[in-house]
Formats: sequence, structure tokens, C-alpha cells
Amino acid sequence: MKKTFLILAGILIVAVITGYASKNLYFSWKGSLKTEQTSQQASSEKVLPKTQPKNGSSSDNSSAQKSSAQKSETPPNREKSEGVPASSQSGSLSDNLHGWGIKRNSSHLQPEMPSGIRQTLAQNNAYWIGSPDEKTIYLTFDEGYENGYTPGILDILKKQNVKAAFFIAGHYLESQPELVKRMLQEGHIVGNHTVNHPSMPGLTNGQIKEEIEKLASDFTALTGKKMVYFRPPMGEYSERTLAETKNLGYYTIFWSFAMADWIPLPGGPQEAYQTVMDNLHNGELLLLHAVSKDNLQSLDKIISDIKAQGYTFKTLDDLVKK
Repeated sequence: MKKTFLILAGILIVAVITGYASKNLYFSWKGSLKTEQTSQQASSEKVLPKTQPKNGSSSDNSSAQKSSAQKSETPPNREKSEGVPASSQSGSLSDNLHGWGIKRNSSHLQPEMPSGIRQTLAQNNAYWIGSPDEKTIYLTFDEGYENGYTPGILDILKKQNVKAAFFIAGHYLESQPELVKRMLQEGHIVGNHTVNHPSMPGLTNGQIKEEIEKLASDFTALTGKKMVYFRPPMGEYSERTLAETKNLGYYTIFWSFAMADWIPLPGGPQEAYQTVMDNLHNGELLLLHAVSKDNLQSLDKIISDIKAQGYTFKTLDDLVKK
């Protein structure tokens, strides 16, 4: 009897301990799961923040604008720079990275730009727009590589008697020397877009100088001409990089309107046309990518209809003279 009682008591004690342990294991697992879910949620929110486009209003623009108009140029295959700017090089200048972004509107008014940024740009010979009182368009193209459309673009510009600026990178200069020479022969400006298309704030001053001057040297060797206009890859800059570009003798050129046209647009040439026309404004510095078939197929109509609205096409030389 005593032995049986001890056995039953032992079983009861083990059951109680096991149940307690199981209960704590469950709550421990549940707590860990909750912690993990919270961590994953926080990570997800950090990676995918809810932000408004800097270069547009989600409520004011057409569906064509929403799908193609972007805050800035952001080409694929973006290269990562290995250079780390030394603090001694920055001096008193800020080295905070800024991505180019502007607030558009649907009223054909000039985009908004904070006065502080305007002042920084003006101090460093950097331009992004012309006079608000002139119906003027400054047409520019970025050329990272040749996609077979630049000859057609040049044909249209010649037909329309419009001069543009083409910003080329190192690969383009090396692979398309005849097209570069044709741009100059037909009265267009060829600008500097660096050798390797890196983010400028990620470079030391020495690396910035090498990226810009190597391309300029090769360009001069090919054409006998000098480069005086510079466009920062992806529109990324800091106070330091703007100052360094100015020190190298360049005017930095941003833009007051651009769209994500380095990929096929959902609405094709009609979307390219409509998006440009919906965003016309005085003094516009228009950025298009020459790799876009949609741009090529809509360009002649774009230029004709811009002229029909009373706008005049001018060059970057005209812009900086003002």
C-alpha cells in the first residue's frame, strides 16, 4: 500500500512539473514569436518606408504621369563606389548625400525648391531651371550606352533646328566616338557624366577629379574640344561635391523635369508625349534618356507641339549667360 502510494505521488509530482515546464515553454515560445514578428515588422517598415514622391503629387497628375514621372534619374546597374571621403577634405562643407528631387504641380508652374537648396546651387555654379518669366525649354539627354536610337534623335533635332545637350559617360565615349563627333558637328553640347557613373558623395576629392578629368581628357583627345558642363550621376550630390565640381571649372546641370524613361513606358510613345506635355513650365530644364524608343518615337511631335504652345528651345550656353 505504501509503495503504491509513493508511486502515485511520484507520478503526480512529475505531471505537475511537466505541465509547468510545458506551460512556460509555450509562453516562452509565444513571446519569442511575438518578438520575432515585431522585429520583422520593424525591419520591413525600415526597408519599405511610406514616402511621397519628391518630384510629383500623387493626386494632381494623370495616370501616365504617375507611372513614368519619377523623382530623379535612377538608372539600373548602379555602381557602388569604393571611395570614402576623408573628413579633412570636406572642411566646413557638408558631405551629406542629397538625392535630386523636386515637387511638381499640374498647373504648368515651375516646381518648388527650398530656398536653402537654391542658395547652395547658386553658390556652386549649379543650375536646374531657367527664368520663370520666359517660355524657354532647355533640352538635355543622358547617354550611358547606345541603344540604337541616338542617330534618329539627332535626325529629328536637325529637322526641327533644335540644339540639345548630351551628357555622356566613359563607356559611351569609348564605344560611340563617331556619334559624339556628330553631336558636336551638328551644334549640340556634349557634357560630362563621369567615366564610371558613381555616386559623387561616395568619392574622395581626388577620385572626383579623376572621374571627371579622365573623361574630359579623352573627349578632348577625340574632338579637340573642352567640356564645361557636368551632370552628377543619379542626381546625387553634397555641398562638398558641388564645390569640387566648381573648382574643376564646371557648371553642374540638374533638371526641373525628368521621367523613368530608361525602361519601356507602359503607355509607350503616347505616354512619353503626354507626360512631357503635361509638365511643361517656363524655364524648363528637360532631361530625357536617349536609350528610350518611346522618346525617339514621340520626340518629333513633342518638339512641334512645344513650339506650337509658344515655347522656344535654348541651350545651356544661353542658360549660364543669364
